[in-house]
Amino acid sequence: MKKQETKLMEDVESLEMLNVGMVGHIDHGKTTLLSKLTGKFADTHSEELKRGITIKLGYADTIIEKNGKKRYISFVDCPGHEMLMATMLSGAALIDAAILVIAANEGIKPQTREHLIALKAKKVNQIIIIQNKIDLLTKEQALESYKKIKEFVKGTIAENSLIIPVSAQQNINIDKIKEILLKIPVPKRDLTSKPEFLIARSFDINRPGTRIQELHGGVIAGILKKGVIRIGDEIEIRPGVLEKHQNQIVYMPVKTKIVSVYRGTHPIKQATPGGSLAFETELDNILTKTDFLSGNIASTPDNLPEKSDKIKIRFELFPEVLGEENKMKIESLKPSENIMLSVNTTITVGQIIKIKNNEVEFLLKIPIIPIKGDSIGLARNIHGHWRLIGYGEII
Repeated sequence: MKKQETKLMEDVESLEMLNVGMVGHIDHGKTTLLSKLTGKFADTHSEELKRGITIKLGYADTIIEKNGKKRYISFVDCPGHEMLMATMLSGAALIDAAILVIAANEGIKPQTREHLIALKAKKVNQIIIIQNKIDLLTKEQALESYKKIKEFVKGTIAENSLIIPVSAQQNINIDKIKEILLKIPVPKRDLTSKPEFLIARSFDINRPGTRIQELHGGVIAGILKKGVIRIGDEIEIRPGVLEKHQNQIVYMPVKTKIVSVYRGTHPIKQATPGGSLAFETELDNILTKTDFLSGNIASTPDNLPEKSDKIKIRFELFPEVLGEENKMKIESLKPSENIMLSVNTTITVGQIIKIKNNEVEFLLKIPIIPIKGDSIGLARNIHGHWRLIGYGEII
């Protein structure tokens, strides 16, 4: 390996890491803003490019340097469309801080409210508010928009958040955002516990026609919550892959080895918490293409709990549904009701089998790896859409 490549690898491994979510209503400018901050678009899925909206979680990494301070920022571009709240919640499970984008010419939308409450559900309280598209307004209109945003966040987790007027298209105040991103406190990372890697995406990086001897193994990508994973380590992926045994569908854990580690586009020797990560493995690409393993958790062998089709949580419901144009009071959970649950990067539906006070037990359609203390988003099907109604944690 060349000296400059080794030096870059060491620099990337030693930098402070911050995971930042881009959230907000569809068409308010999240993806454009992200491209200005990082120099790349996060949307790489062909259907996303065709339709012009973010369908799956997008990722873009950059190294920000200002006034002698340097930090590695990993952005998670969360969907803004009302139909895609489940994916947005998955993204919220991976982030330390969030940029909430509000278009000044359109103001507060139902999904703006829903995304802010989703951040509360996932305990993300470091929030920067971007008042975008100020170039489309007069000074007076921009000031009025600013006042409405201040009113909107009053009494919420974002009440004291900085509001930055921005035009992503015209590059106005992009440097100010970078300056703030360098000041956000980085959470203390747990390097001593057994690793816990949340798989958000999995894919095949081989181009059609690649010769057999040049094929790469399957790739898993996501966020390392704790621990360290190194090249050569053996890992186990749970719940694993679906297999049919004696006419029954079961999930089978998968074991493999780490071949290479990437933080963004930078190769590194070992992965530590913070920043989006990608691991090339020895897995057959059939197991990793088209996000086949997304929602799984990886760790060292025999470290993770067994999969479970039941889960018990302590929960809290919000007072009203925030994804609807008209205010709607949230009714209590009911026995036998189906609720959509977002657990880390896993989305499943649970049927309520027992409920008492603020504790509820679910029978799950898709099993999960239950880790005590993990936060969960609760959504109910209202008028044909899954709407966030509360949050909780595994007990």
